[in-house]
Amino acid sequence: MDSLNSLIDGFGTALTPMNLLWAAVGVLLGTAIGVLPGIGPAMAVALLLPVTYGLEPTGAFIMFAGIYYGAMFGGSTTSILLNTPGESAAVVAAIEGNPMAKSGRGAQALAAAAGGHFAGGMIGTTLLVLLAPAVAALAVDIGAPDYFAIMVLAFIAVTSVLGSSRIRGLASLLIGLTVGLVGLDQMTGQQRLTFGSLQLADGIDVVIVAVGLFAIGEALWVAAHLRRSSGEAIPVGRPWLGKDDLRRTWRPWLRGPLIGFPFGAIPAGGADMTTFLSYVTEKRLSKHKDEFGKGAIEGVAGPESAATASAAGTLVSMLTLGLPTTAIAAVMLAAFQQYGIQPGPLLFERESELVWGLIASLFIGLALLLALNLPLAPVWAKLLRIPRPYLYAGILFFAAVGAYAVGGEALDLVILLIIGLIGFGMRRYGLPVLPAVIGVILGPAAEQQLRRALQISDGSVTGLVNTPFSVTVYAVIVLLLAWPGVRKLIARGRGRGGDGDGGNESGGDRDGDRRKVTA
Repeated sequence: MDSLNSLIDGFGTALTPMNLLWAAVGVLLGTAIGVLPGIGPAMAVALLLPVTYGLEPTGAFIMFAGIYYGAMFGGSTTSILLNTPGESAAVVAAIEGNPMAKSGRGAQALAAAAGGHFAGGMIGTTLLVLLAPAVAALAVDIGAPDYFAIMVLAFIAVTSVLGSSRIRGLASLLIGLTVGLVGLDQMTGQQRLTFGSLQLADGIDVVIVAVGLFAIGEALWVAAHLRRSSGEAIPVGRPWLGKDDLRRTWRPWLRGPLIGFPFGAIPAGGADMTTFLSYVTEKRLSKHKDEFGKGAIEGVAGPESAATASAAGTLVSMLTLGLPTTAIAAVMLAAFQQYGIQPGPLLFERESELVWGLIASLFIGLALLLALNLPLAPVWAKLLRIPRPYLYAGILFFAAVGAYAVGGEALDLVILLIIGLIGFGMRRYGLPVLPAVIGVILGPAAEQQLRRALQISDGSVTGLVNTPFSVTVYAVIVLLLAWPGVRKLIARGRGRGGDGDGGNESGGDRDGDRRKVTA
């Protein structure tokens, strides 16, 4: 009942005219950002961080949340119409959605995606309301060893799941941890990696790091690989679903959150992984398996529902534990720090009005998104006709203005360019960006918790594993590290068995061929 009462108070905050305006601005921006390829919600929020310095925190976070959910909606539009995912979580939507559009069922695919986002968002946000306070209450009893173990889990999970290899993920994490070391040691006051510059004594602002890695790095990457292409948007009628379509989509809409929400709440790849898991699940459960790959509506409805539910799950761990599990959550955590607010177990007590206003705005934003996206789908498709040189020139301009606004120092622009070049290099060599951002944000906090745990135990390493919670987390880490090797051994064992059978078959084929030749 406490959660329900708090949510009602949150609606009172979110329904004020100004906050409603920020919610509308957020969902519009988010949808446009999701439609435009290469501009993810993380980049959008990173670009807006410096601009929102003067805003009241509640309004700023309502807008950021609207961008987050809106990007999920918008990303599927171009996936379906043009086979061009505007957001990484929308990649799976193109597998079945684009064949549907080519066969003249683009309207139904868009409606299935919009319905999936609405259902997944509503169920996921409801679970957020029910579970977040309970998680926060449990997290109050977590000590320094437990927090350090959770942060190590976050580091290991993002480096293992993201990118083409663990080594690349680890390299990205080390880049972030190194950048996070710049400045004064919080405990000793000693300068680290400042190269004698007093301007670096306070460290590198997370906003500059996020904008540099996401916006500058992406703009430079696109500029280096720019190819002129012209394409006409596929015309779509008014989206609607018939009785047969509804019969095939309502179950995937409800199954999606069961996959998306739990995986969103843990550092396991965010919405990208959940959409693939949902797609595989729907393919196995569907009675229309022959349609998959040719335009099965279940393959659109389930993954899109899982994607938005995953976004709600991401907010649970970010708000209650201060742990970002996706790039957008990492940038939003930086936004909290910008306002001097520390997400964690006490956030629901200290900033109750902000948190519940933010959660209530998610329900409002979902209703706005459903009302906007169905009639405006053809309009969003036309945004793709903006020439990319103009688009990314604008991004570079706003990134530079935003970075300069952080501290008003010319050195910030130099740092922005250096970090942007690092971001470009990371894309060039296949290093994922998220581990670097998480390393910058969580690195100093992990170091602080490690030192506290060692101080409590008088320098004994056993102080890091002296609680049942920390032991459990480290056991999960060991499983996470060992699982790929175990999976390879299992696959190798199956392969040997298969090879033996295959050898007999191939031998039989050869004998048959010989007989044919002899004949």
